[in-house]
Amino acid sequence: MRMAALASAAERAVLEEEFKWLLREEVHAVLRQLQDILKEASHRFALPVSGSEGPIKQENFILGSANADQVKGVLTLQGDALCQADINLKMPRNNQLLHFAFRDDKQWKLQQIQDARNHVNQAIYLLTNRGANYQFKTGCEVLKLMDAVMLQLTRARNRLTTPATLTLPEIASGGLTKMFTPALPPDILVNFYINLNKLCLTVYQLHALQPSSTKNFRPAGGSILHNPGAMFEYGNQRYEVSHVHKVESVVPWLNDALVFFTVSLQLCQQLKDKIAVFSGYWNYKLY
Repeated sequence: MRMAALASAAERAVLEEEFKWLLREEVHAVLRQLQDILKEASHRFALPVSGSEGPIKQENFILGSANADQVKGVLTLQGDALCQADINLKMPRNNQLLHFAFRDDKQWKLQQIQDARNHVNQAIYLLTNRGANYQFKTGCEVLKLMDAVMLQLTRARNRLTTPATLTLPEIASGGLTKMFTPALPPDILVNFYINLNKLCLTVYQLHALQPSSTKNFRPAGGSILHNPGAMFEYGNQRYEVSHVHKVESVVPWLNDALVFFTVSLQLCQQLKDKIAVFSGYWNYKLY
């Protein structure tokens, strides 16, 4: 019994030294690695940072779809803003070709990109707030930091992977309808958004319902993409969606950012798992 107790005490001493080394050395190594990855992610968003020089570069993206050619266009992205849009729409009823472009004095902010980068920068702040000489005293302290960083990274990823759900009246009343010259006709709605690593444009063609219409009017709720047949009321006029066209273009640096988010979340979880392993030995206390 005495020998077993001595062995147990020796093993516990080794375990405690390993845990102290983890808090002193390995945690900071992981924090540095996370900082490097997330700074690369932040740079991918190509937004100005304090002290930066020069304009943000413009990138052109050709919109396309695998199963339709009713809508074609080129979008110019500059950081988190669409600064130019050139769209051609072929009307299915009469094959009439309509052309719309952004007014020269207008830009459309993509809030998803701005929000995602803000969350990344908040994660970087959390990581750099503990200097290289900072001494973590408990595993709980590390777990709380990792949870806070992972929350920001999850929010950043979700802003890119989950576009906002909008009702058709919200799209109709949004500022996007006032961006174009010539002005959009009343039976056309457009919406831009980010979905994963893609820049997307949805064009809705509408059919005005007559007051004498016998159709059972059921206004549609919020959705990322509304299907033909969706109904809504706007400006004392009822409409039905007759055609929906969605075109998109891959934005490579958004794909890079999503990969960086995934790798960073994995690193955070791995560090949390290592901390948790010590709690499994002899009911070793982390707190």
